[in-house]
Amino acid sequence: MKRLAGKTALITGAARGIGLAFAKAYVAEGARVAIADINIDRARESAAAIGDAAIAVSMDVTDQASIDAAVAETAERLGQIDILINNAALFTAAPLVEITRADYQRVFDINVAGTLFTMQAVARHMIERGIRGRIINMASQAGRRGESLVAVYCATKAAVISLTQSAGLNLIAHGINVNAIAPGVVDGEHWDGVDAFFAKYEGKAPGQKKKEVGEAVPYGRMGRAEDLTGMAIFLASDEAEYIVAQTYNVDGGQWMS
Repeated sequence: MKRLAGKTALITGAARGIGLAFAKAYVAEGARVAIADINIDRARESAAAIGDAAIAVSMDVTDQASIDAAVAETAERLGQIDILINNAALFTAAPLVEITRADYQRVFDINVAGTLFTMQAVARHMIERGIRGRIINMASQAGRRGESLVAVYCATKAAVISLTQSAGLNLIAHGINVNAIAPGVVDGEHWDGVDAFFAKYEGKAPGQKKKEVGEAVPYGRMGRAEDLTGMAIFLASDEAEYIVAQTYNVDGGQWMS
């Protein structure tokens, strides 16, 4: 039997990359999914490519009205929300003396406030309907330690780990399990932007930073979005019933805890 048969999931930032890989894996395990993204056109294309088990939902995690509307639309079209994956996030990098308040605020609005208030909206939905749900937050190895040029992003992902712990302890009283996944360096189109930051601040040739971080992974290569799907399925399944407020590293051996 498929592990997520009959379940419905809302996945933020799912029009591409890791979120889209989660959506495909969940559908393969019997779930129906809402691909929520600020880029609704791309979300619709991704949902259409998956098939009838996927829908597209417009969602801006920095806008509470948009969050509430996306949760309501997902519940209306799919019946209810059993699983939430908070995947929407933004990366930034700069030396400490060049960090701007505007950039700080934007990244915290998406990575931290977006995670918190989407989690809150879905938790309210689950509690009102008596759903013993699952919430999975996307942290990062960057939340496990500081990095010289990545102060703001690292701080946001450390906050996600802390939010996961607090929310997990609070919501388990309602039968809602909250846990997180901490990927390492994961390849994908987003890495063009990441690589550009390091090319700018470390004077590296385009592609050099990506090559270096891949070679530094103990496993021997950068991660792929598909490397994360097994953990995402497990944490959403009945097998994870007794797991509460944990953050799991899926990073090829980069961080040990």
